[in-house]
Parts: sequence; structure tokens; C-alpha cells
Amino acid sequence: MAPKKRPEAQKPLEVVLRPRSKRNRSPRDPEPEAKKLNVTGCAPGRRSDSDCLPAGLPGLQDPQPCSSLVRALHQHRLGRTAWPSLQQGLQQSFLHSLASYRIFQKAAPFDRRATSLAWHPTHPSTLAVGSKGGDIMLWNFRVKERPTFIKGIGAGGSITGLKFNLLNTNQFFASSMEGTTRLQDFTGNTLRVFTSSDTCNVWFCSLDVSARSRVVVTGDNMGHVFLLNMDGKELWNLRMHKKKVTHVALNPSCDWLLATASVDQTVKIWDLRQVRGKASFLCSLPHKHPVNSACFSPDGARLLTTDQKNELRIYSASQWDCPVGLILHPHRHFQHLTPIKASWHPRYNLIVVGRYPDPNFKSCAPYELRTIDMFDGGSGKMMCQLYDPESSGIVSLNEFNPMGDTLASTMGYHILVWSQEEAGARK
Repeated sequence: MAPKKRPEAQKPLEVVLRPRSKRNRSPRDPEPEAKKLNVTGCAPGRRSDSDCLPAGLPGLQDPQPCSSLVRALHQHRLGRTAWPSLQQGLQQSFLHSLASYRIFQKAAPFDRRATSLAWHPTHPSTLAVGSKGGDIMLWNFRVKERPTFIKGIGAGGSITGLKFNLLNTNQFFASSMEGTTRLQDFTGNTLRVFTSSDTCNVWFCSLDVSARSRVVVTGDNMGHVFLLNMDGKELWNLRMHKKKVTHVALNPSCDWLLATASVDQTVKIWDLRQVRGKASFLCSLPHKHPVNSACFSPDGARLLTTDQKNELRIYSASQWDCPVGLILHPHRHFQHLTPIKASWHPRYNLIVVGRYPDPNFKSCAPYELRTIDMFDGGSGKMMCQLYDPESSGIVSLNEFNPMGDTLASTMGYHILVWSQEEAGARK
């Protein structure tokens, strides 16, 4: 298909730098007392959501307490401390720093909700965000220049997947409800169309790319998964699920290993070197509810799944077919809400996910907040929660930048950037 030029119409952007001052609320909009906290940790006596494990399901191991970070570094240098102990000390130091995280910047550039999010691989303050209307914004929140904005088609153009092209970071891959998976640049040019349905009844819901193997994988709403090379040649197209493929992920360490998630209540793991048909999966992981996502940990050794109700599951490469841990967490599906997806921290064994309080959830408390929750990937215990009373909506997507020190979140129409508060700005 010949390259085409996409519309360049611009929409006024609302980008706000959040001040470091105390927040004032209207007397007519009181907050419960609990909402005064921005960052909370699990109180010693509080029952954690992950404390309820089904019978027969092994729990994750509790992290070992760590000593002084400086001491741990010294002991490791002398060869007296193993790397896991040092890594745990670094993680504890990072968790301690979360107490000073605040919303550094906030933007509302779209006329429809944000649906996808991707960090630039080499610029830690630059991210791309897609919307339900097909709009895409490239935003460097550290500079005052106007963000790059590509106008979408509006209704029916939802961006369902975004990935930067690691071979040329001025380009990106996108899958959409418009019925295409394509490669674009940030001037609005479509450089290559990998898949096109040519019908409004079929659209693409998920996307992943391997720069090392130079392949693109994408899934549609009918259960098909397509594998193509970077030149656009289709390697295969198979119906791997009975219903919509909500997520595809290539293992970062072994990019021939593919995980696919679907609303048919399964996650499947495939060896791309041995795919012969829909029954050639390595493992099929049944879930109780439809599944929003399945993402590998940065080291490729674990798989994190998010269903459409209240379960986060963790699987290990040593035994893919049996979860090593389960975290009960409210994040139920709602038609007009971008599906909530949990993600890994890029450097530490931490899981981040938005909370959608559910009165029917076992541990739901009165006035429960719509927080961003962080869990230890080893123990499954909640380590802290982020919350801003002025941005109290449901947070669907959360991604840390590659350095792991800045968090981007999507909340309806809004994009939130969380960063550590500078010492000089604290009250």
C-alpha cells in the first residue's frame, strides 16, 4: 500500500505545570479525612489485598529486610553480599523516595480519552500518547515548546497500541480501530502499512515489535495474530484465540517467545520458531475472566497478567502453566473506561496498577480512593499508593520511563507525569 499523508490539523493543547504549593479545595467539595494523603504505605495491621490466596496456590516469597544501602553497596563490593540483597536494598531506597512523588506536569490534549502510552527509549522526559479519536501526541514535558500533535480521524480511530521504532526513534508503530497496523513518523506521514482490514468490522487491538529480530506482531478483534517482518511481508496469520486479542508481548530476552491475551479468558505462550497452527502453543493459561494484558518482566523470567475483574497473576519461566502468585486487586472492566493494565517497573521487582474501587470487593473500605498501587513482585504485598486529590479519577495506564524515576499515567482525557519533588521545593 502506498504511503499516505495523515491530517495535520492541530488542536489546542492544555499542558499545565503543577505548582509545589499546598492544594486548596472548595468548601462545597469536601474530602474524607483519608484523602489528605498523597502517598501511603500499607499499615502493619492492615490486611493486604494479596493476603487472600486460593487454596493450593503457592504464595510469593516475602522480601528479606535490607540494611543500609551504603553498607549493602560496600559489602557487595567486598564480595560479602549477593546481588539479590543489593538489589533489594536499591528497591527499598526507591520505595522510600516515592514519599516525595507528586504530579509534576499534567496535560489534557485530546477530546476523547487516552488509550495508549509509550516512553521514548532514549529520552527519559519524552513520551507518546494515543487517544480514542486516533490523535497522537509526542510530548517532552521538560521543555516549553509546543508538543507534536497528529490529528486522528475521530470516532472509530482509537489507537490501541504504540511502540517507538528502535531503529529510528523519529518513527513509531501504531495499531488502531481504524483497521490498520502501520509505521509513521511524527510529521504525520504513514511510511508503511503492515496490516489493513478494509472493513469496519475488523480492527487491530494490540501490537509489539522486536528490533533485534526485525518483526512486528499484531492481533485483531476476531482472534487472529499476524507476524510480519519490518519490510511488511506477512510471515503468517493464524486465529490463535476464539475472541479479541487484547494484548501481544514478545519476551525481551528471548524474542522468539510470544504471549497473547484474549477476552476468551486465556493467555497463551508461543514459540515463534515452532508455530504451525492454532494448537501449537507451548502453554495455555486459563483465567476466570477476560484478560486485558500479559506482559513479560524486564528480565523475561516472569509474566504478569491483568484480568477484567480483580486478579493480577504472576507466572514464572520455570513453570509457565502454574501461577506462582496471585494478587487480588479491584480493576473491573467498564465500557467507557480504557482497560486497566498492570505493568512492571523497568529496574525493580515492582508492579504498578490503577485501582478502581469495587463495593463488592472483599477488602473494599468506605471512601476508598482511586489510587495508583505498587506491589512487590516477589511477595505480592502492596508497598505504597500514589494519590492526588486534584486528580482523583480512575487511572487506567501506568508506565515508568526507562530510567525508572518518572511515572506517566493516563486518567480519562488527562495525562499525568509523576516525579520526585525536589528537596528545595518541599515545604
